[in-house]
Amino acid sequence: MNVREIVWGGLLTSLALVIPLAFGGFLGITLPPFSATIASHVPVMLAMLISPLVALMVAAGSALGFFLKLGAVIGARAAMHIVFAVFGAYLIKRGHSFRTALIATLPVHAISEALIVLPFGFTLHKAGVVIGIGTGLHHIVDSIIALSVFALIGYLIPQNNTFGKKL
Repeated sequence: MNVREIVWGGLLTSLALVIPLAFGGFLGITLPPFSATIASHVPVMLAMLISPLVALMVAAGSALGFFLKLGAVIGARAAMHIVFAVFGAYLIKRGHSFRTALIATLPVHAISEALIVLPFGFTLHKAGVVIGIGTGLHHIVDSIIALSVFALIGYLIPQNNTFGKKL
């Protein structure tokens, strides 16, 4: 990673930590056994634009924040952000658009979060329907926010550099 990537990664990781630690109650939605923190995926999604390593770093920071705030099950679910973030970053690196990467990572995200809760005693129904579909809907909401932030940053910082050539 170069210095720019490390700086962006650090900023996005700090945001990924702050969202669950400081805003988890305010932005949190709980419909047991499902829970979601609105905007929690946004730093991870934006990190996909920088590089796979930065996406991994930000997703791991996000998982740490959720583990510290909400425990092992939510922390394990958040650790699955690593899977979809790195996959999405590779798609972008191969020339796919941010929007395409967000759409392609939705099933990876939903299925991985549904599977990771099975060892914690969730039934297949609760894991697949409640966690899987809930995660998919949450991914859509956060994708809309991430695309909006991406467009806003591109508007505010119009230059020919990169968030990869993407910002």
